[in-house]
Formats: sequence, structure tokens, C-alpha cells
Amino acid sequence: MQIGFWRKGLVLAGLAFAGAVGASESGEGHAAGVNWQEWRAGNEVENTASLQRGASNFVNYCLGCHSLKYVRWSRLGNDLNIPQPLLEKSLLPAGAKTTDYIRSSFPAADAEAWFGKAPPDLSLVARSRGTDWVYKFLKGFIADPTKVTGSNNLMLDGASMPAVLSSLEGVKQAVFAEHGEAGGGHGGGPAVERFDYLSQGSLTPEQFDGFVRDTVNFLDYVGDPGQVQRRNIGLWVVLFLLTFTVLALWLKNEYWKDVH
Repeated sequence: MQIGFWRKGLVLAGLAFAGAVGASESGEGHAAGVNWQEWRAGNEVENTASLQRGASNFVNYCLGCHSLKYVRWSRLGNDLNIPQPLLEKSLLPAGAKTTDYIRSSFPAADAEAWFGKAPPDLSLVARSRGTDWVYKFLKGFIADPTKVTGSNNLMLDGASMPAVLSSLEGVKQAVFAEHGEAGGGHGGGPAVERFDYLSQGSLTPEQFDGFVRDTVNFLDYVGDPGQVQRRNIGLWVVLFLLTFTVLALWLKNEYWKDVH
């Protein structure tokens, strides 16, 4: 009986500890708040399936405003193992050719009139800002009726980009911590106590997180399309140099053994 009592106590304690950790990590615990500053993209640029999904995400939700002026459609298809017929059917805009660079058809003058400035080219955004920054930006939109777009961004205050992914994620508002927006949480930025959803999106939180990770993964690839191949070649080069060094040392010892 005594052993069973202690075993039951340990199980209950373990469940309580796991629940506390889970609430802290998910940001649902009111004491800990939402530590959105520690969100990480965790993308894998070697994952071709993820890159394919990310390319589809970009074409459907980003290409209307943003370009990738340093990448051709043909390069995209070759690197991501997308057959040309499927590339032309699913990704290419009407009238575009596979030899074209990936450019938005949104007129810059209209963009400046609507948003105050033309949407930037995103070819190098993952390299200049970092994948974690892009990930937090895409997940950081909150409702803000004081803004023209009706939304703001935790990562970039005053962002002129509207919350184009709200149909997927839902519309959320941030309840800031008592010490105020300027105080910031861990890693800087406004300290958020919790998110309240004003409307639900078409994706679950886990599905939306995967959607954003795939999109960030694709932008990471776009910033340096040859990075995977370069890393693979670099590994073989290092192995060759190590092997050559061993052979060179052995040959040197063979030549100099009689001298010594």
C-alpha cells in the first residue's frame, strides 16, 4: 500500500510539472506570458518537400505584391524538382515564361498610393534579416484599429503590410503585460501577456505554424539557391584535404627517414 501511494504521488507530481511546462512553452500561462521573442523558424533548407510547399505559399499569398528578382522560374523548377509542365500549370502567372525572373505584376505606383511605399523585393530578406526575424514577422500580426490596414506587427511596429495571412491564422489581438509595450519581453519588443482571437482562421495553430515555416524555408533558399550544393561540395573538399594531408605527411616521412 505504501509503495502504491508513493507511486501515485510521483505520477501526479509528474503530470503537474508537465502541465506547467506546457503552459509556459505555449505562452498560455498568464504568469509567464507569451515569449514570442524566442520564436525560432527551425527551417531545413535541405527539405525539398518543404521548399515546394513554401514556393506554392509564396505564389498564392506573396507574389501579388512582392518579387524575387534574382531567381528565374526555370532555376526554381530545377532546384525544387518541379517538372516543367507542373511548374507552368501551378506556379507560373498568366503570360509568364520559365525563363523570366520571378516578378510581381503589382504596379509600383499603385502600391505606393495604397500602402505608402512599394512592397520590397524579398530575394534577400532571409539573408539580411535572418530566418527567425522573418518567421516572427509573419506570425506577429495583431489587430490594431488605429492603423490604416487594421493591423500592426510585433516585430515591426507600424508595418505598412496588411495581415494577408489572417484568413489562415485568424485575427488576434495582443493583451500586453502591465509594464507596457515599451518595456519589452525577453529579447526586446513588446511584452505580451496573451493573444485573444477575434476570429478563427482556416488552419489550426499547428498547421499555420507549418505554413509559415515552409514559407520561411523557401525564402531562405531564395536568398542563396546554391547553399545546399555548396555545403555538400564543401564536405567532400574537406575530406579530400584531410586525406591529402595524411598522404603528404606519410610521403614526407618516407623521403626524410634516411636523412634523419
